[in-house]
Amino acid sequence: MSHPVDVHVGRKLKQVRTMRRLSQTDVARELDLSFQQIQKYEIGSNRIAASRLFELSRILDVPTSYFFEGLETADKPAQRDPSLEIVSAIASIRDDTVKSRIVTFIEDVSGVTVARQG
Repeated sequence: MSHPVDVHVGRKLKQVRTMRRLSQTDVARELDLSFQQIQKYEIGSNRIAASRLFELSRILDVPTSYFFEGLETADKPAQRDPSLEIVSAIASIRDDTVKSRIVTFIEDVSGVTVARQG
């Protein structure tokens, strides 16, 4: 059974990876891992070592503390994260033009620019 902290860190990894418009394969390639390993990190079935978390923060351009934001205590049940649901919904859009227009709209409304890869 996965530890709640590992699950939380994995969700944060998936959230930022998706926001950066990177696939699991993109991140895995940077770390010289398989995309399956990234999948395991994201669901919390495999723990992320501190050194790997440091590398991920560099690749994804976030502070290492990002992965622990919103973590109250490890023994509380995981709470639904609406922002993660929105990110997942956007990531599931197959048409890149539509996806880009939605992200641009969100940027315009929020005043925040999403880092774009490539």
